[in-house]
Order: sequence, then C-alpha cells, then structure tokens
Amino acid sequence: MNARLFAAVALATALGLGHATVDGQAVRGGAVTGVDHHSGVDGVFAKYNPSTPGCAVGVATGGTPVLTGGYGSADLEHDVAIGPETIFEAGSVSKQFTAAAVLLLAREGKLSLDDPVRKYIPELPDYGTPLLIRHMLNHTSGLRDWGSVAGIAGWPRTSRVHTHAHVLEIVSHQKALNFTPGTRWSYSNTGFNLAAMIVERVSGTSFQDFTRARLFQPLGMTHTSWRDDYTRIVKGRAIAYHEDRDGGAFHTDMPFENVYGNGGLLTTVGDLLRWSENFVTPVVGDASFVAEQQQPGTFADGRTHGYALGLFVGRYKGVREVYHSGSTAGYSAFLTRFPDSHVSVAVLCNVDTARATQYAHDVADVYLGDRVRPAASRPAADVTAGQYRSLVTGVAVTLARDSAAARTRAWTFDGGGRATATDEFGTSEGFQRVEPVKPTAADLAAYAGTYESAEAETTLTAAVENGGLVLKRRPATAIKLTPVYADAFSAGSLGTVIFRRDASSKVTALSVVQDRVWDMRFTRR
Repeated sequence: MNARLFAAVALATALGLGHATVDGQAVRGGAVTGVDHHSGVDGVFAKYNPSTPGCAVGVATGGTPVLTGGYGSADLEHDVAIGPETIFEAGSVSKQFTAAAVLLLAREGKLSLDDPVRKYIPELPDYGTPLLIRHMLNHTSGLRDWGSVAGIAGWPRTSRVHTHAHVLEIVSHQKALNFTPGTRWSYSNTGFNLAAMIVERVSGTSFQDFTRARLFQPLGMTHTSWRDDYTRIVKGRAIAYHEDRDGGAFHTDMPFENVYGNGGLLTTVGDLLRWSENFVTPVVGDASFVAEQQQPGTFADGRTHGYALGLFVGRYKGVREVYHSGSTAGYSAFLTRFPDSHVSVAVLCNVDTARATQYAHDVADVYLGDRVRPAASRPAADVTAGQYRSLVTGVAVTLARDSAAARTRAWTFDGGGRATATDEFGTSEGFQRVEPVKPTAADLAAYAGTYESAEAETTLTAAVENGGLVLKRRPATAIKLTPVYADAFSAGSLGTVIFRRDASSKVTALSVVQDRVWDMRFTRR
C-alpha cells in the first residue's frame, strides 16, 4: 500500500470516519480494493511518511473529485495520519471567501464595491484621496500591511495574540499610504481584515455566522470554519510544524491570533474542491456573480492587472489558471482551477518547508497531460549590470544578465545611470545607479542616535559596535546593518534602512522599507 493510501486508511480508522476517498475509490474501515492509484501524484509527495508532517491533496475533473488523500502525519505526537478529511489552515487562499462575502452584500444593495472604506470603517485615517472597498479587494489600496508594521515594532505575526482590535489600532496610527489608491499594486492583508469587519458591520452578524450561512452550508462545506478563536477545539485539525533546516527536527508552529478574512480559514481539500466547482456551476451566487469575482482588476488609468477579487488570474504553462496560494505559521496551501480543462487541484500542508504551490502544479501536470506546454526558457536579460536604487521605495537591486531582478521586468537604460523597469501590466518604476560604500568610523558615528515612530509605536536606537552599525529595539533585539549604498543599509528581516538628511546634510530621520511598508519614518530625537 503506498503512502497516500496508508494515510487515508489510517485517518479513516483513527477518526472513525465512514470513508476516505483516493483516486475516486472508497477506503472503508482500513481496507482498500480496486484502487487505480496515480504513481505520478505519489512521486510529488514521496518525501512525506508517517514520521513527518505532510500534505493532503484533492483533484476534481469535470466537476467530480477523482482523487482526495493524504501523505504524512497530521499529529506527530499522537501518530494521526493525514487524510482527505484532515482540516488545515489555508492562509491567503481564504481571501477569495472574504471577497465573495463582500460581493454578496454588494449584489443585495447593502454596499457598493466603490464605496469609500471610511463609510464603514471610520477608524481609518482620511488620507485625502478616495480609498474604496474595491481597492482593498484587489490590493491596489496602498494600505500598509498591519502585520509588517507589527513586525517592525518587534511583534511579528505568530509572536503574540493579535485581534481585529489590534489591526484597527495599527491602521488608525498610519499617517500615510504606500501609494495613491488605484495607481499601483502591493499585496496587503490589511484590506481583507477590514473587509471582514465591513461584512460584520453591514450584515449585523459575525463573519463566522455570515459565511457559514451564505457560503459554506449551501455548498456542503461541512468541515470549513474560521479561526476567529485560536483556542477553539477543532476536531480533525492537523498540527502545523516548523522543520529545522539543519537537523530535520520538527517543532510545533501554530498560529495563535484571532484575525481572519486575510487568512484563518480552516478547511479540507474536499471542501475546497466544492468551492472551486461553484465557479463553474454556481450554487452561491449566479453566473454573473462568479464572473465578477474572477474579473481582473484595473488601475485608475485603465490598465489591467492580474488580481481579481481575492483571486489571481493568469496562465500556467500556456493554460488559463485561476488560483491563490497561502501560508500561516507552519501551514501552506494552494487552490487552483484550470477553467478551459475543468480541472481543480487543492493542496494543504502542515510544515513550513512544504511547497504547496509547486506540488499543486506538479499534480496538475499529471492531470492536464499534453494540454500543458513546457515552460519556455527565458534568454538572459540584456541589462547594464550594476546596483540600482528604486526611486519609489529606495530599495536597491543588483542587475546582472542572469539575475532574477533582470528577468522579472523589462529594463531600459538612458546611459546616464538611470533605468526604468516595467512589469507585465505596464507599471513602470524608475531606478538610479548607485555604488557600494564602505562607511568610515565618522560616517557611522553620524547615524548614531535614537529614532521614534508614532506609526509603529516603537523606538530604534542606532549604535556603533565593533566597527559596525546596529539597530537596537527593546527588549533585547540588536539588528546588524550592512551598507548597501550611501545612507542605505540592509537590515535582514527588518528590510532596508535608509537614513534621511535635512538641507544641511544632518541625519534627522530614518526609514524602514519593506515589500508591504514602503516608508515607515522614524524621527531622530
């Protein structure tokens, strides 16, 4: 019996389930007969076994589940195997459900996607420019990601119990957006937390109850709920794990936060396949409802980008794909659908080293067969090699003919040290060539001091130690700063730190720059 069948049988037996399903065949009471297993799928998950965490996988073709099963262990302490009814946390795969809940209210006339967010969330600062619900649902809001802000303050997600009250408090302190809403694209969990709050405020019921009644129950998603109380007992839930990169030991890595809408969906691969089929044969909503949710968004100037309402829309090896990935603590997830082939794949994993997106695509290859084309090899980009500073964020990238930065966007150069990078949706960003620096002792001393941010509600102290610069944050964090270019330093997980000068060249502030927070300003005391 292969690992997938073992896992399905073990779960059915251990949890007393009536049956599990593998390759469309019933597994009952620990016995399996007549199963035509897919060796190609087995190969995708070959590394997982009863002594490791692992993944559940589900595949539907033509609207019918043809494979649901599991590999590895859902609970290493109690030797519970992963099976088709194991519940995992789906991370950002959850976002499409939040968007659907908002869209239901919009179609009932209780709100509009083009309403200002402050109409429902007055705690949000007035940024002097329209910030709409639609902007939040397709990541063009410019809202700083609250988890990134909390991380800058020393409390990253999974390090303390965050609630929606914390989200609102963090959002209320933000004096600026990353950009003018509708002009650029930047992934932000904040918008989906606020969207869940809007559903509660408009519907007058909890997000849990609203989605259960309007989304999950109509589709028979009986194993799906939200982690709105991390202490709640959830029967059949897989424990999440962190895997040591050196020794291979496993440690529990569970999310303990009461935020949802951005993530927090507890579900199974079977329930996700039911949801995916709703986009083909709607039970929740109708044809126009599911079409609207899958319509790629547009920027203010009319350009289309690749994100709809809680869903990415693109292509995989030449095949049209609607999808989303997710990860929270040790969980990772991927749900994808190939509309033209009527194939859906769901993968849910409970260890942080798992690659749910890759696994799902590898499984899709098995079922799509010759409908997928091998990914074309991309020629080395023709770039002027060197280090370039973004004129938008200040972050530096190193360009070379074989570098990822060179291949992901189209680059043009003016010959005078300036460059422009344009992504596939036509969004351009200016860059200026900068040279590496080696600050002198006097240079480093000029940065030393204490810097405060009311937005992050924390203080950073720059100090010279052992010939280098460090940033200290209470209670006992010291972050090494590595020079990148003049006044800019790499700060590891903190991102990029850029010291700011006034007209007289005196250092008066510093900025922390990350992917989801473009300029968190700290003022020098």
